[in-house]
Amino acid sequence: TKCESGCVCAEGLYENLDGRCVPAEECPCEYGGLSYRRGEQIQTECEICTCTKGKWKCVQKTRCSSTCNLYGEGHITTFDGQRFVFDGNCEYILAMDGCSVNRPASSFKIVTENVICGKSGVTCSRSISISLGNLTIILRDETFVISGENPGVQYKVKKNALHLMFDIIIPGKYNMTLIWNKHMNFFIKISRETQETICGLCGNYNGNMKDDFETRSKYVASNELEFVNSWKENPLCGDVYFVVDPCSKNPYRKAWAEKTCSIINSQVFSACHNKVNRMPYYEACVRDSCGCDIGGDCQCMCDAIAVYAMACLEKGICIDWRTPEFCREF
Repeated sequence: TKCESGCVCAEGLYENLDGRCVPAEECPCEYGGLSYRRGEQIQTECEICTCTKGKWKCVQKTRCSSTCNLYGEGHITTFDGQRFVFDGNCEYILAMDGCSVNRPASSFKIVTENVICGKSGVTCSRSISISLGNLTIILRDETFVISGENPGVQYKVKKNALHLMFDIIIPGKYNMTLIWNKHMNFFIKISRETQETICGLCGNYNGNMKDDFETRSKYVASNELEFVNSWKENPLCGDVYFVVDPCSKNPYRKAWAEKTCSIINSQVFSACHNKVNRMPYYEACVRDSCGCDIGGDCQCMCDAIAVYAMACLEKGICIDWRTPEFCREF
């Protein structure tokens, strides 16, 4: 609105973040509060983006995958990114295919069995069942059991200090990677080669977060509890009518939970703060740390922090947060 004296870049040059005048070809790009130079790339599960003249140019990957997270005391992030929490002492279908009315045959089904892990009634995912036709993989008590066989399914099992990983290929349909931390965290990463519908607590994987609460009866539930109850594997289990707030039931644990979980908000994870919103993970950590009140409380807290660390890793940020005194690798 008014003239001000000062320096400007000559015609055809542009000021970069360092205050230098550069040609358009050298303009940086911004993502998540960080600056990237010309030619640098960032990757998402579906795209590879290259910095060109200050703008991102993105190319769709030939195979696009998405991940559903089940962690802690019933926290779920669906394939399409919807978040919710549930407490239920039952078996629930996390994900399966063959959901459409005209194609009812299922080639895989993943079920979680929840058990009580706190006096307040909160539950933890302790047992996972993966059904692949006549082949079944059961994850329980920090180990796994495989029974039956299915010549039409290829799978590999990999182990490290913290995780069990299963690479599963159903030819012409799905490439799946299942990651279990032998406690409460379970990740389902799916790349599909078919338009087959997927359903369960992990949502319908159609790219639309708003209709993720689709029930077994094929309508969108008005709330998450109605949605969760529709995916019980055992209809004899009681319905869930409310979600417990462990910190209200155990107020004496809240200060400890907030203090220990504050590492997520600290400088330790600062490189990731602009890439992954930390607040949902911090809140989940506090909730779980309040709730695990019959042993294993530190494991609950460490599992919750590990989920944020994994989300950072998926964005290319590796955080060295474990120490011999804090959540050491067992």
